[in-house]
Amino acid sequence: MNQFQDSARDYARISRAIAYLVERRKDQPSLNEVARHMGLSPSHFQRLFTRWAGVSPKVFVQSLTIEYARGMLQRAENVLETSLQSGLSGPSRLHDLFLSLEAMTPGEYRAGGAGLEISYGFHPSPFGLALTMVTAHGLAGLGFADGKADQEQVLADMCARWPNAHYRHEPDRGAAYVRRLFDPAQWSADSPIKLVLIGGDFDVSVWSVLPDIPPGCAVTYSDIAIRLGRPGAARAVGSAVGRNPISFALPCHRVLRKDGALGGYHWGLGRKRALIGWESGLVRKDSQLA
Repeated sequence: MNQFQDSARDYARISRAIAYLVERRKDQPSLNEVARHMGLSPSHFQRLFTRWAGVSPKVFVQSLTIEYARGMLQRAENVLETSLQSGLSGPSRLHDLFLSLEAMTPGEYRAGGAGLEISYGFHPSPFGLALTMVTAHGLAGLGFADGKADQEQVLADMCARWPNAHYRHEPDRGAAYVRRLFDPAQWSADSPIKLVLIGGDFDVSVWSVLPDIPPGCAVTYSDIAIRLGRPGAARAVGSAVGRNPISFALPCHRVLRKDGALGGYHWGLGRKRALIGWESGLVRKDSQLA
């Protein structure tokens, strides 16, 4: 059985719980109330949620508040500049993915992926079904589907990014990426995960900044624009972030609005909340072990 089979099933229920917690957060629903909404006993719900999130529902929901989001932005003040100057991006930073980025040439992108072989497949993950798009150069795409009924639409969405590529259903090629991406125990500086960025020059420049945002922190579109030396390009940065084809690995979910609001997310705000909360639990556990 896939190691994330249980996590994928859990996510279908967890996402409902998160939606309820967000909708009722001003009322601060009790564990019993949320469990009753889910049709589960309090003890069963507590075990289910903690198994998936790594923290209790009460701790998790704290990471979904506007106050927490603003704290993420404050903790990340000048984080992009700091990581650039001190070499803290990517492989030398604890508790983060280790990535190797390669960008395809502008000509290859303008050709719409012509001559490019892309293998795709759907896989269970902690955030639902994950669609992988793999080339000979590395992982080019990662998206999410809400169940089997959503797969065709999600695949069409991803394929439209490179309309002239040749696609093959070869899920085995993406399985290893999923195992490594969603299992922190496999995040190793000795074998970084290879990503290939297929996009326009500006998009690639924006996407290349995203891994410099540490887990548990967030930046704004303006922060990225300033990092790129284009302080007036916050809106263009927002559009590029929205086009990010490799979700989770290139953590566009760590980009928020200036007021701490989540902003948009291509794969749904519910999933963005889940990603932020899951990472918050990971960082909390790591800090307790440190």
